[in-house]
Amino acid sequence: MELGKHTVAVEEDFLRKSSMAQTPGHLCVTNNFSFFELNQVAKLLKVHWSEMDSEIKEEIPVHEEFILCCGVETQVLKCGPWTDLINNQSGTRPKLLIFIIPGNPGFSPLYVPFAKALYSTTKRRFPVWIISHAGHALAPRGKKVLKSSEDPNAEEIKDIYGLHGQVEHKLAFLRTQVPKEMKLVVIGHSIGSYFSLEILKHAPELPVIHSILLFPTIERISESPKGKFATPLLCWLRYALYVPCYLLLKPWPEKIKSLMTRMVLQMMDIPREFLCLNMFEPFCLVNAAYLGSQEMREVVKRDNETIKEHLPKLIFYYGTTDNWCPKEYYDDMKKDFPEGDIRLCEKKIPHAFIFDFFQEMADMVADWLKDDLSKM
Repeated sequence: MELGKHTVAVEEDFLRKSSMAQTPGHLCVTNNFSFFELNQVAKLLKVHWSEMDSEIKEEIPVHEEFILCCGVETQVLKCGPWTDLINNQSGTRPKLLIFIIPGNPGFSPLYVPFAKALYSTTKRRFPVWIISHAGHALAPRGKKVLKSSEDPNAEEIKDIYGLHGQVEHKLAFLRTQVPKEMKLVVIGHSIGSYFSLEILKHAPELPVIHSILLFPTIERISESPKGKFATPLLCWLRYALYVPCYLLLKPWPEKIKSLMTRMVLQMMDIPREFLCLNMFEPFCLVNAAYLGSQEMREVVKRDNETIKEHLPKLIFYYGTTDNWCPKEYYDDMKKDFPEGDIRLCEKKIPHAFIFDFFQEMADMVADWLKDDLSKM
């Protein structure tokens, strides 16, 4: 590739695969080429690299499971070849698990592109798992639901779909589905960041080496710009939405829900490796609204005690355009914990990064973890 002479050399293998290939040998693009011809070559290169990128993504295995966790159907999406860490006693079992806790609604399929990107950028050495929230996923008809071993020390969870019940749900999964000695990187997004802090608080015995809180809604949610709008909707008006939600969506057959899901994801230009049928499941939507109402009421005061105790493990990432946790919350965190790893986004990545900025987020997370992962 001779840039000084404005010459681009494209190898024969690329030309052979391209519909524009006319003659063997190299294609040289020089100053004598027209703008149209240069534009065609640029498009061809873009398609070529896009196809290569697609092939790389398709090679990454993602395994879907539905298990009974705390008596509730739970969707777990496992990125990588390791599907059973408990019973895998071979020397190839990884030493670390990257565990993603979603925001609300906790639809794990929406996080698959991020998980795959993160799995790839960490050299495919560690499994990346995503767990749904309790009550936010129902197994499709005919799908096998696995029974998990129960934690002998676990107490009955009275409000499994609420804020504290969701924490116990994640703890039960980690205690029964992940080997005790396996190191953990917990990544929480939005309210998942709150759950991540609660895991550190209530289960200090878990070998968590890092807890990464992305766009963390860990305080004063109802006072945020979007919280002011969501609070009356979720706390008082949600009951009025339950009846039409059930009347409109419950009668839909699964094929219609599948079609609608595809249409919505396509309109939003969201990658869809796994269809998120629960987007149109009244049971799941009602539970998401119920959890949201508790978030508005109960996530008020930041848990400074837990943050202080585990500060070396924590990485906070705040947005500059985030209306769920505005920049002033970042400023307050920096003021209260000047020695903490508290970062402010410089790329204008939105709160819902999983739709358009999953690769950028995965690249950053992998970079933050590279020193620790290199020792594994």
